Amino acid sequence: MHWLLLIAAIVAEVIATSLLKASAGFTKPWPSVGTVIGYIASFYLLSLVLKYVPLGTAYAIWAAAGTVAIALIGVVVYSERLTSIQIIGILLTAGGVALINLGAAPPTAEVSSVESQLHS
Repeated sequence: MHWLLLIAAIVAEVIATSLLKASAGFTKPWPSVGTVIGYIASFYLLSLVLKYVPLGTAYAIWAAAGTVAIALIGVVVYSERLTSIQIIGILLTAGGVALINLGAAPPTAEVSSVESQLHS
C-alpha cells in the first residue's frame, strides 16, 4: 500500500510541476491553483509513505522519478530538447536511485522498535 502512496505522491508532484510551467509565473489562476493543490497533495502523500519507508529511500525515489518524468514531459508536451549530456544525467539519476535502494540495509530490530514506538 505504501508503494501506491509513493506513486500517487510522485504523480501529484509531476502534475503540480507541469502546471507550474502552465501557470506562467502564477499569472494564470487555474494552473496556479492546481500547482498549489498538487504540491500539497504530494507532500501529504509523501509524509504518509515515510511511516513505512526510510526517508532517504522514499525521497530518492520521489525526487528522481519526478525529475525523470518532468524531463520527459518537457520533451513531449513543451517541445523541449534534451542534449546528450542531459540524457546521460537522466540515466545516472535513475541508476543512482536504483543503487540507493539496492544498498539500503534492512531495518534493525532496534530501529524497528523505535519506529513502532513513534507510531504508537
